[in-house]
Amino acid sequence: MPRNHRLGVPALIVTALYAAALLITAAIALTSGDIAPLWRLTVFAPVEETIEATPQNVATMLLIGAPWACALWTCLRGPRTGTPPEPTTKDRRLRLALYAAAAAWLLHPIAPGWPWWAVALDSLLMLAVVLLFAPVLGDGLELPVVAQIAGVLAYGGGAVTAVTDELGVDLGLLSLLFALGQLVWMVLVLRAQRWDGRWPFVTYLYGITSLVLPLLVLAVGWMLVDAGSLYYSLAAAAGVLMATWLAQSAHDLADPRNRPVAPVPLPGDPATPCHAHLRSAPRKVPVRRALP
Repeated sequence: MPRNHRLGVPALIVTALYAAALLITAAIALTSGDIAPLWRLTVFAPVEETIEATPQNVATMLLIGAPWACALWTCLRGPRTGTPPEPTTKDRRLRLALYAAAAAWLLHPIAPGWPWWAVALDSLLMLAVVLLFAPVLGDGLELPVVAQIAGVLAYGGGAVTAVTDELGVDLGLLSLLFALGQLVWMVLVLRAQRWDGRWPFVTYLYGITSLVLPLLVLAVGWMLVDAGSLYYSLAAAAGVLMATWLAQSAHDLADPRNRPVAPVPLPGDPATPCHAHLRSAPRKVPVRRALP
């Protein structure tokens, strides 16, 4: 429910307005043939003249808008209401990095043609998430050294790629190695997050979806979409779920349900105050009178 989150009502209003705009512009596209409004709401780019307002293209753009609506609701609503657990320094730093990286993931598809330094900054923000996630996960992170190396390789390599692309240097197979590092890091972190009580199953599901869905779209999306620009926009929209996972992971660290609960003493517990006198007071043994 919206009131269960700190900014639930404003987030619901923004998401509802976006969803309503999608439906209205889709109806306009199907009835009048003007696809420009729907295109701007989903592809976030100038309209291509070759794109027609066919039912298939309209349905594809609605599919593109669905992850955006999900990301708006999840990212904007904030943590759950209530008194949050006392955060540690590690938790604060990780939450800040998660929110910054989520914002970058949301802005990148909206502002195509980012300069190389913005792409490098995006990768560096994720690199900060890599370095700050491991201490928070603690012993729950299996193969922590492998996870750190894979994450640094993935997102540090992403920053290097942004610079080399600007200089016109082709890294060749190193790009595939960077992608493999991202996959390894995500799998190890999601595995640790799955069994960590601070994150519910839905957060883990966001992470799995953000990992699998873009690959699925790239593999079979060309069979569903007849326009190249829509194909890549659909893949980018699937990648927006990464921002959803990042933001939700940050929200969960401030979830009031993660507050430690003091154990309730049991009536038979000898350590409880109500039975303390039984330990200190000598036991009285009943004395029988002797018969005459």
